[in-house]
This record gives sequence, C-alpha cells and structure tokens, in this order.
Amino acid sequence: MPDAGRWNPMIRTVFGAAVVLSISGLMLSDGSARAQSTQSDVVATTRPVVVGGYANRVPARLVPAPAPKQAVPATTSSKQAAAAHVYVPPSLLAGYFPPSYEEWIRGSTMTGDWGGLRTHLEDRGVHIQGHFLEDASGNPVGGKYAGVRYAHEFGLGADINFARLIHHDIGVLHILLTERAGLSLAAGPLGGAVDSVQQIFGSGETVRITRLSLEKQFNRYVSMEAGWINTENDFGQSTMHWGMSIYCQFQTNAICGMPQGLAMNGGYGWYPTAHPGAWLKLYPAGNDHYLVSAGIYNVDNTISNTHNGFKLGLDDTTGVYLPFQLGWHHGNDYTGDMDGNIRIGGYWDTSEVPIVTSKAGAYQPASVELIDLPTTQIRGRFGGWFEGDQMIQRDQSGSGRGTVIFGSFIWGDPRTALSPYFATWGIIRKGTLPNRPNDTISFGGKIAVLNPKMAQYAGMLQQQGQKAIRPSNEPAIELNYGWRPTPWATLRPGLQYVWHPGGTNRYANAFIIDMETGLTF
Repeated sequence: MPDAGRWNPMIRTVFGAAVVLSISGLMLSDGSARAQSTQSDVVATTRPVVVGGYANRVPARLVPAPAPKQAVPATTSSKQAAAAHVYVPPSLLAGYFPPSYEEWIRGSTMTGDWGGLRTHLEDRGVHIQGHFLEDASGNPVGGKYAGVRYAHEFGLGADINFARLIHHDIGVLHILLTERAGLSLAAGPLGGAVDSVQQIFGSGETVRITRLSLEKQFNRYVSMEAGWINTENDFGQSTMHWGMSIYCQFQTNAICGMPQGLAMNGGYGWYPTAHPGAWLKLYPAGNDHYLVSAGIYNVDNTISNTHNGFKLGLDDTTGVYLPFQLGWHHGNDYTGDMDGNIRIGGYWDTSEVPIVTSKAGAYQPASVELIDLPTTQIRGRFGGWFEGDQMIQRDQSGSGRGTVIFGSFIWGDPRTALSPYFATWGIIRKGTLPNRPNDTISFGGKIAVLNPKMAQYAGMLQQQGQKAIRPSNEPAIELNYGWRPTPWATLRPGLQYVWHPGGTNRYANAFIIDMETGLTF
C-alpha cells in the first residue's frame, strides 16, 4: 500500500518553503537580479577553507566585509581624532534588522549582521556558522512500496582564529554541532537501496559533535589538523567551483560529500561523525598546484549509533584508517586557464573484519536458508580512488557562468568490499536564464557493483534448489535544478531513477521525485 499518510505534512512543509522563497525571488526586479550576478556564489552545504582549491566540507556562508571606517576631518583636533577611532560595541537592538527588504534578501546570511555584532566578531577572528538542510523524497513508482520520507539537519558551529583573537598564531579552532532527524526512503519504500537517495540522512538521527579540532597552517608548504574530525573533509572529498561543492549539487548520497564506495568498503569516517584523528598536508610548490597528504583516523563501527553523538573516547575501536592522497590543481573559475583537479589516493585499514560473503544473507528473501555461509575474519583491508573534474566552458572571461564535468572511480579490497567497483559522474551548468546567474542545472549518476562473491554464494544456494537472488549492481541517475533566490537560500527540485534497488531484481526500478532546501543562518 502506498505510504499516503506521510504525503500531506510533507507537501505542506515543502510547499510552504517554496511559496515563501518564491515570493522573495519574484520580488527582485531585473535590476536586482543583475546586481545579484556580481555577488560570489554560496551554497548551504560547503565553503572553502585553508589553502587554494582544496576545501573542507563544512557549513558555509559568505563573510560580509567590515564596514569602512569614516575618515576624520582634517580640522578635527588630535583628541577628537583619537576618540573617533575608539570602538564602541554596537547595541544588540540598534540596526539588528536590515533597513530594507532588498538588503535582507541580497544579504549573505538569513539572520544578517546582528546589529554589527557579527562583523565585530569576524574582525576578531570568530566566524559563527549555522545552517538548515532538508531532503524530502518520494517514490510514486517502483521499489518495495510507494512512500514519502523527510530528513533534515541543523548545524551550529564556529571557527576561531587565535592569531586574530589573541594575537598568538596557535591555529584555528573548529567547533561544529549537528542535529539530524527524519526517515530514509532508501531503507523503507525502496526496500534497502545500496545508497541513500537523501544525502542528509544517516549517521544516527541525533545531536552530535561533528568537529572539534585545531588546524594550523605553519607556512605555505605545510598545514595540519588534529582532534575529532572526519575523513570526508580531506580525503576523497569534493573540490570547489565558484565557491560550491560540485558533488553536493546532487541530493543522492552516492555522490554528495564523497563517492559512497569509500564509506562502504573501509573504515572511512564520513560526515557528520567525528573520529579522533589527524592529517598532514604538504604543498611542494608553495601553492595549491600540488598536494601530498596523509592521515590517521580511529575506526569505530558504533560511532553512528544514536546514543554515541558525544562519544569522544576510544571504546569499541577496531583499528586505524590510514589514507594518503596526491592532488594536482590548475586554472581558475573566472579568468585564464579553466579550473581543473585530479586526485589519486589509497588507504590501509588495520581492522579485523569478516569477508564479504558474511553479508550475503541481507540480499536474500527470508525464505532462503543460508547454507555453509563463509564468515572468515581478515586483518587489514585496502583500497584506492581516482577523482577528476574540469571546467569545459566559460561564458566569458570574468564570468561566473560555465560548465564543469567530473568523474570518480573507487576500488575496494575484493575480499571484504561490499562494492569493489564504484563510479560516479556528472555535469553541472552554472548560470541558466539571463537573469539567473547563480542557478544550476546538474545531471549525474553512479553505479555500484556489488561484490561478485555474494553472487557466487547465491548461485550455490540455487544449486541446492533454493530461490536465492543473485546480487549484481545498482545504477542510478539524477537530474535537478538548483534555484538560488538569495545568496543564503537554495531550493533544489529534482528527479532520480534507480535500477535494481538494493542491487537485486527483487523490486521494480524506482522513479523518485525530491526537493532539497538549504538555508544559511
């Protein structure tokens, strides 16, 4: 039976948000739209941090420029001049609200400058960040049954630059808390799809520490970070174009953040979980053209549990995850050579884990009796990845409009990897209609090839006369439109199509309608 009871509240939620932001967008005149084209792009999911083209996946907003200081007239006395430069803390109420609707709708954050307090903090090295993300998806066709699911994330954090705050450069302190809630379309109506079609769902729907670390850039050649972090920020991560994470122009979790094969095959720590760890990055040329990096992260298979949101200890540790990565970056999004990136990486996970056939039962109907199921334990697993992206077209020099393509390939240990071959691809066009310079159209997909060893085991069950199912693969595609009515809001209606949900032929191919909303506070 269709899960019709969930449609009404979801329709009200999505429709309400769409109406409010539609009114906001429509009230902007053509002139204001042209003015908007001069602003840098912002996306609610990511912003660049540290050096050049390599970026962390952390909530983003554009930092407003400090208000210009007024010059002191030449006739002013020295005592008056000194008084003119004495900083007076702003009132929390005076100027808290923008002077006009248009200034609010064009601002970099939904909550504005807090009466000047935000700029005051920024000037002293304290960057406050907040965001809201939601993914609503429904499958009217295909899967186990029709249904609608909603998931969201709130995030609140700060980056504290001690060099500016206390004038001692001990690094930048990163603090981020997230709260997730909702249900998964992939786990329910789709009957257990290999990858979530809602990138914001997962890792225990709870409040958790997502980042608590100290990052230090020693010079233009060396930087490092240590604390409670996730691997997804720095290894196998998305690159940035026009200030946007190109992977997170998609709602599917197969693409957004990092290619999901990395998370499926090893002890890779994914956002928003936090693992004790550290990384070191070297820039041999003193810029972002070349990157050599390595890291070490604690592996804890229970960290995603709901009750472990504030877990900071090493209980339940199974080993350490040791990634390394080589990167090459060239060009620029706006002028000169077109921006492009290549990254090659690999990992060794010291954990002891069962071989992949131990998971075969999850892909069989309840009526199938498992016989001689191999469950051997293996110490150590490995894998690697390749990622590349390239701007292939720019409307004109200095323009923020253009087209980028990307692709990735993940290879996992054939003894233990659920998907030893996993690939993603996509094309993104920024700048759609003449008066929509910051909107995007994105088309991409993935293919997850399930380990052939599970199909071989299913074949053995079939020889025993059982109606076993052979796991094979789960391809999917997504097409969406990223509408940015303001720099601090994104609405992304889209369509997805999933072949063989769950990697088998148990359920019909699924057609999915979705809506993603992002707000930067």
